[in-house]
Amino acid sequence: MSTTTRPGTSTAAGARNRRKGPGRAFYWMVLPALALFLVFHTIPVLQGVFYSFTDSPGYGDWNFVGLSNYAALFTDERVRSAYLFTFQFALVATVLVNVIALAVAVGLNGKIKFKNTLRGVYFIPNILAVLVIGYVFNYLLTNSLPAIGAALGIDRLSTSVLADPELAWVGIVVLAVWQAVAFNIIIYLAGLATVPPELYEAAAIDGAGPWRRFWSITFPMIAAFFTLNMVLSLKNFLQVFDHIIAMTGGGPGTTTESVSVLIYRGGFQGGEYGYQIANAVVFMIVLVVFAFVQLRVLRREEVSA
Repeated sequence: MSTTTRPGTSTAAGARNRRKGPGRAFYWMVLPALALFLVFHTIPVLQGVFYSFTDSPGYGDWNFVGLSNYAALFTDERVRSAYLFTFQFALVATVLVNVIALAVAVGLNGKIKFKNTLRGVYFIPNILAVLVIGYVFNYLLTNSLPAIGAALGIDRLSTSVLADPELAWVGIVVLAVWQAVAFNIIIYLAGLATVPPELYEAAAIDGAGPWRRFWSITFPMIAAFFTLNMVLSLKNFLQVFDHIIAMTGGGPGTTTESVSVLIYRGGFQGGEYGYQIANAVVFMIVLVVFAFVQLRVLRREEVSA
């Protein structure tokens, strides 16, 4: 006995299913996550924005002061110094991290022995806690390196780098770059895996050298991964906190005090909760603007490449 299906029946059923939209399971999965996001993210952010218009010390009574906190930020020398240090640190660290990570990734992507082992070794810094490694670097730069410098008769290295107001930031950059390179290497390796080997073979036949192949094939093909790494690196370094707490605590004086450290100290330890919340709101806007401009510029470079 055979059955026949009327023409258009399956098409009509598919159209009805498409019109029904997502089922109940979709909402049961999405709504709890949305509720948690609103409760633990959106509502606290809105509360913070509100308190930025007050003189709240973080507890007790407070008064509404309008835009006074925001106006005071632009005349505060300590705030200007923190922003200047943060931008300088982030730019230097971002460039160093991406140059080193890209060079290491290109090397690991070649035909070398123990490739997988080396990839695992280079990724180790990314899984270590920044605070723990920061205290290790602090000990090395404060005790071990000065001892070596004194033994070799090098006066410049016989004292702690972290105690020098002009060089303390270098120690923080070393730690930040060493720790951040690992993640960027993985991203670049993922990008290099998308480059067809046939392009290199054709370029080699045409007589292109290693540098020519890199600039004409490799870099244009991984431009999107470069953009991703640059944006993430700059964002993370602009929010630097753990590295400074572990290495210098913001010192000597306030020479290595980042915006995040300033907000934490002033807001939670200095009784400037409302004032530093206003600083945090401004800093959030700065981060968004930096990310937007960076994406626009780098995406334009991707298209031109």
